[in-house]
Amino acid sequence: MSPAKAKPVKARQVDAGAANRSAARLSRLLDLVPWLVAHDGVTIAEAAAHFGVSEKQLQDDLWLLIVTGLPGHQPDQLVDIQFWDETGHVHVLDPQTIGRPMRLSPDEAMALLVALRYLAQVPGDHDRAALQSVMAKLEAAAGEAAAGAAQVTVALDVPEGVADTVERAVRENRVVRLRYLSPARDEVTDRDVDPIAVLAVEGRTYLQGWCRLAEERRTFRLDRVLSAEVLDEAAALPAGAQPSLDSDRGLRPDGPPAVLEVEPAAQWVVDQMAVDSVEELPDGRLRITAPVSDPRWAVRLALRLGGALRVVEPPELAEAVRAAAAEALAGYGEPLPGRD
Repeated sequence: MSPAKAKPVKARQVDAGAANRSAARLSRLLDLVPWLVAHDGVTIAEAAAHFGVSEKQLQDDLWLLIVTGLPGHQPDQLVDIQFWDETGHVHVLDPQTIGRPMRLSPDEAMALLVALRYLAQVPGDHDRAALQSVMAKLEAAAGEAAAGAAQVTVALDVPEGVADTVERAVRENRVVRLRYLSPARDEVTDRDVDPIAVLAVEGRTYLQGWCRLAEERRTFRLDRVLSAEVLDEAAALPAGAQPSLDSDRGLRPDGPPAVLEVEPAAQWVVDQMAVDSVEELPDGRLRITAPVSDPRWAVRLALRLGGALRVVEPPELAEAVRAAAAEALAGYGEPLPGRD
């Protein structure tokens, strides 16, 4: 049955890296001390408003900064900030080595320029005029580093015309028809997709949208799109359809959740997956809940780990693992453990 259609929702560009709260806080902390030095006596409320955080978060940042400093962590090696008096004003007494704004090294400037040039080619409704302005200013300030960046060729690894077509579908909020290759199934299918968002993650570009063939949200790698066509039909997303992102890893797989139990020797896999929850069991194993976009991938992972990973739920996935293990052992004339 087709899902109920809601009022058309404009697709939007999502910066997956912005979800990393730890990186955002580190950047703010590095900017905070030189800003406070330049604005001596500012109030906590004013500083919080400038950095776009709550007053509590700003105070938490200050408490963290005053236990930060040079190796040794002696009193004269720590950042010293006074902010707890009744007036509510902030004074930096000793900024240590971070009293001046950070400057980009030549390598950092070149890497940033290359990344901006890549972003300018990613489909979506981001402000390209603003990107061009930032690049022009950075090139003027970077000097020789900008010349080095100009020698780097930046291009999306997607078939010709696909990126422009997807961008048009996003910009005009229209349905896009994709001819899509699924390597895991070695098949090509035609999909009509209501676009939700364009994502750039770890050097690859994706379109997330509501796939009318699957009747579910799906994520499509643009380098696997063989052709794309914008249809003369407005996109209409089901209510609540949102981009699927993982706060630490950027792109979150589509698919229903599975419950897995992992032995200590194989717990490295947890760091490679987008997980909803992790529970440490009394015997040292981990019970995790994670989305599984392709059951065959989960079966291969379970077989690869040789019993160090057990599927608890759903039962059909557990049975698929058992059947695949039995088939593999039959090739060696061995019964499945626990069975005659």
